[in-house]
Amino acid sequence: MTVTAFRPRPEPVEVARVTATAGELLEVLWGRASTAPASASQMRVLLTLEHQDGINLRALCDALSSAPPATSRLCDRLVAAGFVERVIGKADRREIRLHLSKRGRAFLDELRTRREQELQTVLRLMPVGKRAALLEGLEAFCDAATLQMDDKDARTGDRTA
Repeated sequence: MTVTAFRPRPEPVEVARVTATAGELLEVLWGRASTAPASASQMRVLLTLEHQDGINLRALCDALSSAPPATSRLCDRLVAAGFVERVIGKADRREIRLHLSKRGRAFLDELRTRREQELQTVLRLMPVGKRAALLEGLEAFCDAATLQMDDKDARTGDRTA
């Protein structure tokens, strides 16, 4: 039996508190990798379009829990910046589909690279064993979060994801 067998098992409330703190620290670290010229709201649009390419404005509003006029203005700005393209639907010409442009994809790729560099700087300060434990824990977290989201989508009938 190892010493860790006697360690109390962390309760979800404790893990949630530390995870929330880690999320806040990530925001600070990622702040160093500026999202300029996109605002936080515009970033949400870009990330949503990356995962739901070709959705219409109504689906985007639902995904963002935002009103159509506000979402439309966000998209207007992103189109003007060259990050988003509007494409008229083939079946219904009144429907507009939203897509990330090549410039939008390149922006997200570059942003991820800068964010990963910030993370690598911090992770290098951690002992190797702790990094391995973090990786294992984060993989399990991602699996559980995906299951929870899929379950919630199944209960609500959400098929936009």
